Amino acid sequence: MKRRSIDPETPEESARLSLCRALLSLKNAEEMNAFLNDLCTPAELEVLVDRWRVVPYLLEGVSYREIHDRTAVSITTIGRVARYLNQGSGGYLAAAARATRARTAVKRTRA
Repeated sequence: MKRRSIDPETPEESARLSLCRALLSLKNAEEMNAFLNDLCTPAELEVLVDRWRVVPYLLEGVSYREIHDRTAVSITTIGRVARYLNQGSGGYLAAAARATRARTAVKRTRA
């Protein structure tokens, strides 16, 4: 993470919460996609997508090697995501649970 030699006008925690509020204000996946495309470089977005891509496999207990074979995500990244799934702040688990519920709800409405 880049550190600045001068104090920014907006403290980091305040800026982080502002970003969280901006993310929460978006109404659908299309708005979120547009925001992420504007916010992130292609490489940053690729890293985020790679991390998210491996979460379902880790939750299913798939081996790191098999996840790598299926996704082409590095073993190092898979291990990093697994560590945060197990010892992080619960963000991956909350998002995965909500994504699963949303997919289930969509399937029910289509059936």
